Amino acid sequence: MTTLTETPHPGGFLVWEAFRDYTRETITVATGTLEPGTVLGRITASGKYAAHDPAAVDGTETAAAVLWGKADASGGDALAVALIRGPAIVNRHDLVFAGTPGAPEIAAAHAALLAAGILVR
Repeated sequence: MTTLTETPHPGGFLVWEAFRDYTRETITVATGTLEPGTVLGRITASGKYAAHDPAAVDGTETAAAVLWGKADASGGDALAVALIRGPAIVNRHDLVFAGTPGAPEIAAAHAALLAAGILVR
């Protein structure tokens, strides 16, 4: 019997949002191949986004958005849609974190998203 594996769907992390035209924006992803639901940080120098990295010192150490759909910036900058402000509610189990952050780093990311109006449940 064939085993099927379901990958994250665009927006599959979203539980509720007030107005999609307000909560989502087209952003520039600077690097990486990222799945929907990836928690993003904003690079201070360029204003572009990359996977949230608690150990970084370029701005991506602070969670700032959640990637709506898959983005492939492995060959350079890529445009993508992200949930960048609330009011919105997202499912914590559907969020994707780069690397293996510990509980304190995840809690800090959830708090940073809440500051942007994105409640993690």
